[in-house]
Amino acid sequence: MITRRTNTGKKKYEWIDIFNPTADELNSVSEEYGLHNNAVQDSLQPEHLPKFEWIDETIFIIVRVFDPRSQHDADSIQEISNKVALFVGKNFIITIHRFEQPFLDEIRTKFFSNGACAEPNDLLIKILYQSFHSFVRTSEALETELDHLETLIVLKNQTQTVLRKLYHLKRRAAVCMRIIRLSKPIVENLDKRTPAPVLQDLREFVLSLETSYDQMIDNASNLLNLYISISSQRTNEVVRVLTLFSVFFLPLTFIVGVYGMNFEFMPEIHSPLGYPFVIVAMVAITLAIFTWFKKKHWL
Repeated sequence: MITRRTNTGKKKYEWIDIFNPTADELNSVSEEYGLHNNAVQDSLQPEHLPKFEWIDETIFIIVRVFDPRSQHDADSIQEISNKVALFVGKNFIITIHRFEQPFLDEIRTKFFSNGACAEPNDLLIKILYQSFHSFVRTSEALETELDHLETLIVLKNQTQTVLRKLYHLKRRAAVCMRIIRLSKPIVENLDKRTPAPVLQDLREFVLSLETSYDQMIDNASNLLNLYISISSQRTNEVVRVLTLFSVFFLPLTFIVGVYGMNFEFMPEIHSPLGYPFVIVAMVAITLAIFTWFKKKHWL
């Protein structure tokens, strides 16, 4: 479906939005605006990574926009984001996408229809800003989930239930970071006709977003290390308790083993005080071990 709108500001230009295009629709627009065939083919590939390219007097850009419908365990660029291709000329801008992008409708309503975007470059900046902004809510959601997982690990000791969630969170953040870094050359290579303050604001926004995801990945890694440390600590605690029990029972087992031998000439067996003596000796050994452990602060 092709939607055409004309900006009637100081510099008249068209915005052609193409949603889920057919081959005939793309060929028609390509011939009308003189688009390069290879770039048009790239715009049809859903798995294409972000790119920036000058083709004669036209800028060809591919951006990735976060897909809020992606699954929680999605961990690839194609699974968590959708592609939007843009062709920007002197008097037109063309957007091509297979899935609905609400942010384009928002830009059309707030900035394009009222003439706020006087030139194609102004509209391009708005589209780029919103495409990057689509990762902000994801960043905030991942931060909230990371705090929740940290609480489960540190305070509630629910380590077994959060490992898979922590893994998927880290993978998701890493993929978002990869998309942002792959998209940075687009911002760095924008037309110099774009006002410097506007371009600088966009660069600073991308940098802050990259920093946020970088910090999140570090926090997830630290939390994963904490999870491993707590699991190791619990294993060591179990081993320590078992070792203490074995130390208590080792001498008692030795005594029982000695007097359980079937030898005929064992004086203690025929003594009327043999049994009480052995019981008292075992209790004394147990108390001695307990006192020693207490003194060493092992109990």
